[in-house]
Amino acid sequence: MSNFRRANNIVGWIVFAISAIVYLLTIEPTASFWDCGEFIATAFKLEVGHPPGAPLFMMIARLFALFAPDVTKVAALINSMSALASAFTILFLFWTITHLARKLIVGNSYTTSTGQLIAILGSGAVGALAYTFSDTFWFSAVEAEVYAMSSLFTAFVFWAILKWEEQADEAHSTRWIIFIAYVMGLSIGVHLLNLLTIPAIAFIYYFRKFKTTRNGILTTLAVSAIILGSILYIIIPGTFKFGSWFDLLFVNSFGLPYNSGLFFYFVLLFGALAYGIYYSHKKGRVILNTVLVGVTVILIGYSSYMMILIRAYANTPINENNPSNAFSLISYLNREQYGDRPLFYGQYYNAPVTDSKDLETWIPEDGKYVRGYLKTKYEFDDRFKTLFPRMYSNQPDHVAEYKKWANIQGKPVQVNTRDGGTETRYVPTFGENLLFFFRYQIGHMYIRYFMWNFVGRQDDVQSHGGVENGNWISGIKPIDAIFLGNQDNLTDDMKSHPSRNTYYFLPLILGLLGIYFQLQVKKDKKNFWVVFMLFFLTGIAIVMYLNQYPLQPRERDYAYAGSFYAFTIWIGLGVLAVYEWFRKKLSETPSAIAATTLCLVVPVIMGTENWDDHDRSGRYIARDFAYNYLNSCEPNAILFTNGDNDTFPLWYAQEVEGIRTDVRIVNLSLLGTDWYIDQMKMKCYQSAPVPISMKHDQYVMGTRDVVYIINRLNEPIELKQLMDFVLSDDPAKKYRIPGEKPLDYLPTNKIKLTVDKSKVLSSGTVKEKDASLIVDTMEWTLKGQYITKSALAILDIIANNNWERPIYFVSPFGDGDIGIADYLQHEGFAYRLVPIKSNSSDYLNISRIDSDILYDRLMNRFRWGRINEPDVFIDHNVQRTAMVLKLRNSFSRLAKKLIEEGKKDSALKVLDRAVELLPHPKFPYDFFMFGIIEGYYKLNEVQKANKLTLDYAKVSEQKLRYYVSLDDRMKQYYQDDIGLTAQTLQELASIAETYGQNEVAVDINKMIQAALTLK
Repeated sequence: MSNFRRANNIVGWIVFAISAIVYLLTIEPTASFWDCGEFIATAFKLEVGHPPGAPLFMMIARLFALFAPDVTKVAALINSMSALASAFTILFLFWTITHLARKLIVGNSYTTSTGQLIAILGSGAVGALAYTFSDTFWFSAVEAEVYAMSSLFTAFVFWAILKWEEQADEAHSTRWIIFIAYVMGLSIGVHLLNLLTIPAIAFIYYFRKFKTTRNGILTTLAVSAIILGSILYIIIPGTFKFGSWFDLLFVNSFGLPYNSGLFFYFVLLFGALAYGIYYSHKKGRVILNTVLVGVTVILIGYSSYMMILIRAYANTPINENNPSNAFSLISYLNREQYGDRPLFYGQYYNAPVTDSKDLETWIPEDGKYVRGYLKTKYEFDDRFKTLFPRMYSNQPDHVAEYKKWANIQGKPVQVNTRDGGTETRYVPTFGENLLFFFRYQIGHMYIRYFMWNFVGRQDDVQSHGGVENGNWISGIKPIDAIFLGNQDNLTDDMKSHPSRNTYYFLPLILGLLGIYFQLQVKKDKKNFWVVFMLFFLTGIAIVMYLNQYPLQPRERDYAYAGSFYAFTIWIGLGVLAVYEWFRKKLSETPSAIAATTLCLVVPVIMGTENWDDHDRSGRYIARDFAYNYLNSCEPNAILFTNGDNDTFPLWYAQEVEGIRTDVRIVNLSLLGTDWYIDQMKMKCYQSAPVPISMKHDQYVMGTRDVVYIINRLNEPIELKQLMDFVLSDDPAKKYRIPGEKPLDYLPTNKIKLTVDKSKVLSSGTVKEKDASLIVDTMEWTLKGQYITKSALAILDIIANNNWERPIYFVSPFGDGDIGIADYLQHEGFAYRLVPIKSNSSDYLNISRIDSDILYDRLMNRFRWGRINEPDVFIDHNVQRTAMVLKLRNSFSRLAKKLIEEGKKDSALKVLDRAVELLPHPKFPYDFFMFGIIEGYYKLNEVQKANKLTLDYAKVSEQKLRYYVSLDDRMKQYYQDDIGLTAQTLQELASIAETYGQNEVAVDINKMIQAALTLK
């Protein structure tokens, strides 16, 4: 026994060391895109991030941050925390596999021969290393996200229940159950995924303690569901729900401070639990005592959420949802800002609303709680409801995707319209509902991810269907051709893409061998079903629970990491199947060595294939782009941002590295909430309060969430006058519909703002040289039939700013599009509001340019995060960010402006810098290249222009040749690409011809003809 334990520990720690080294070598040295910047920022100063929060993650991350020598290393330390958590996950996975493998080989004994020992340890090493190098887990291991730590909790509790299984007959073995309960309580403060191990844990307990019967299995299943449901729907929300009743009593009836009743409730709760534990112990009630102790330690672990309450009450700079009292914390935990989705029974996407009801909550006001709006609950036509609804979103782009994925024909139903008429709507059938579930939610959003990890990945470009990008691929051409089309004429870019990873089905095959060996050869059905339950609940069950709509903003494979973890257990057991096969020809020890060596090829292939696109070392792009956003702004600016990737990295830059804390970031996705507007009206670091005139009761939730536009006036109205109108409580200024509440509305969509020229010049909004361009009055038109509260807040800020502070938008469109694109000035990564009309001619030339400002920022002040360095991998997210920012277009427009101003030397430097920073294929050629090529031609840099033209043409020709080589079945997916690529080549030829490069134009036209006539 001691020999096995010693070897098991040694090899386990070696595997841990390998994974830790790999992850630490490949971590991103600063913040990553998406939620990582927010997690690092909130952890560094213990602030309040997005619902439902991750307080334990933040506290542990804060501990790691304390070891940073300076603020620029904080992100690296927190990323290292994820790397180490991932390495410990691998360690516990190794020990889990060896535990199960040992039972298959020698049963409950620890006595093994040398060959058996090598085979068992080999199975653990292969399975654990396969997970180490798997696509999804490696991605999460090198950034500051919760999924690495959540995986550690999952791995740990699964290993811990196996330790209990070993000691179940010993005295005090129940301590393992209590410990698991405590760890699960802690895990709530990271992510809820860990709770999905409960059914698997329950079955390990059942199989160890009881004789297996059908009724016993059903009872265990029911009990595990009750335990899981109790934690999810009673302990997590109910703990604070009950506490909120006490707080309401103490505050409103006794006149005590907020949260006093909550404090009393927790004293009462833990006092009652303590007495119950004492009483049950004294009376010998073992089961009751165990349950009470288990609930108590879960609550102790869950108590990390008190940090959210405490820090929200302190009103930290990042304080999302402001969960500073029990009622707001309940909304925070329930993720109510993200809305509801039906799971078991609900409406289809086109269901008519038959009724609605405003739900209320309690909100703090003047030392008391008063009733306030929470959300609106809608009732839908019963004819449009179904069991297990999968297609529920009524957004037009989602509806179009539903119809595409499910081939919806529907059945006609007559419904009444608001004008008293009728119309026919087509209700999807239940079969079409299930088709969407299996094709999109299971096939596209789970099986595709599963195959990425164990077969191979086409590339990292996000896929919304089709065969072009983001699919699984094996590297075996005949098989891949069936699913993706001809693989013989792939372009060079396709073949050499760093994220094109092929494993030739080997991990999948080894895992299937492990399943066969466990289930059929060794007949270990009990442990098979335990692992399968973990595999299913962290995979397919999550798919059913998430009920995802189409066109997700990013790939979601990280949600299923637990399922992939479970499959690698079978990959490990697959080594034993190979070992048993070798034993038919060789003795034990050579068989074990041969099986382990052969199967180690699987993680080696995975590691070598995945390294180049998972190595983020040396990449500083998210942080430096945040720096550029902030330094696009003049001092004390207001910067309107849209989504995660133009907000969270900026929060990181300000909160952690202290970059440009004078700039006030105003996120438009949050500006529609009352708590966020409240925060914008406060001073924050060096930033003065945002000039919002609206009082709290004028924008509290449920008030002016939507303001309709009813054009009663056909002339522009002064913005301040319009704001006074819409904010008025005068009944005469409301729009009345019989039987409904009076509505706030705008009487026109035409707005004007009289410009104080002297103020504009004195504040530096416009330079003296451009004074003659300042308009007397800015006029613009609102789009659509209504504006949201966030748009109303933007108008209020503009109306009250009076050019005191610079106002910037990260995009002229998007959430902040109030129709003012003609009055924006491009100043780098942001657009400044100026009283000069640009009369933009097209999408590529939105906003005016001040060449001095833009040149200084693009060429001198901005940092670029080593994006063009050979050792830095540029993933699709970075490429997409560069496209959204229109970086190439910014350089080409600047060069064009400089040429117009006669500054040709500067223009050439700008074009050269663009080509240097954004080389193909790191940043694939796109239509923004046309401006750069034309710029070179205008500067008579013919050689550079011709080279770019021909390079772009050759890349496009390869694409066109590939598309044309496909059969008709596959070619249908590329119809738009074929047309676009042909147009690209024609445009390149036209540009060359325009500038007298007829030979180049002829060559390109020959490329087009040759590609289109390819057989």
